[in-house]
Amino acid sequence: MKLSGPLQKMSNDLTFPIRYRLNLGGHLLLMNDLVGRELSFHWTGKHRCFCGHLVDQVHERNFCRDCFFTKPEASMTIMKPELSTAHLGIEERDLEFEKRLQLQPHYVYLAKTNEIKVGVTRNTQMPYRWMDQGAAEATILLEVPNRYLAGEAEVLLKEHFVDKTNWRSMLKNEPGDGNLEEAFHKAISLLTPELKEYARPEFEHWTMEYPVQQYPSKITSIKLDRSPQWTGVLEGIRGQYLLTSKGVFNVRAHEGYIVDLEF
Repeated sequence: MKLSGPLQKMSNDLTFPIRYRLNLGGHLLLMNDLVGRELSFHWTGKHRCFCGHLVDQVHERNFCRDCFFTKPEASMTIMKPELSTAHLGIEERDLEFEKRLQLQPHYVYLAKTNEIKVGVTRNTQMPYRWMDQGAAEATILLEVPNRYLAGEAEVLLKEHFVDKTNWRSMLKNEPGDGNLEEAFHKAISLLTPELKEYARPEFEHWTMEYPVQQYPSKITSIKLDRSPQWTGVLEGIRGQYLLTSKGVFNVRAHEGYIVDLEF
C-alpha cells in the first residue's frame, strides 16, 4: 500500500503498549500494526509549512523563515516559558493568542528515560507529552495557573535536573539509576514558598511501555535531507522515533516533509 502527504507527528494513546497513529494524506495509519514489516520512505523534495504553503525549505520546527520570525506559534516563549509576558498584558507577537496559550493551567513535571528531567507543558498535553518524549516513568510536581510560573519553576529546578532528553540513551533503552519518587520529594523541597502552594500533595507514578521488538545497539539517524529515499523493517516505536533496521527516524523532526510511504 502507498500513502502520500506531509508528515505530522504521530498521535498516541496511553495503552500498554502505547498505541501510535500516523495521519498521512488524510489516512490514519495504526503504526503498531506495521511493527515487524518493511517500510519505504521517499521524500518528494517539497515541504508544507505550518501556514499551509508549499516551500522548498523549512527554517525550523516546520516553519518557513517568514512564519518562524512572525507567527506567535513560533515565539521564544514556546521554548522558554519563563519569558512569558501575557500575565502582565504585554504582547510579544499576538497578545490574544498569547493569552489563550499562556493564561491556562500548566504542569511542571519530572520524567525519566535514562536521566530524570524537568519539563513544562499545558495540562491538556498530559500524558501525551511524556509519550512524545519516550519517557518510561513520569510524575507531576506542580499545576500552576499560567505559563510564566511554570517557566519560573523549571528554571529553578534546572539547576538540579537536566531539561533535555538524552535521545540516544532512550533509543538504546538505557534506564539509568535515578529514583523518580526520591527526585519528586527533592524537587518539592527546592521550590520557593510561592511555588510550593501549587505542589502536588503526594507522589503519583505514571509508567509507559512502548511497542518495540528490538532496541538498536548502535544509533544511526536517518535524515531525509541526506537520504531522501530509504527502506527498512520497523522494529519498534518510542517517543516520535521509528526504530528500523536502517536506522532511527524522527517523525517530528520531519514534520511538513511531503513523502510517499509504502508498506
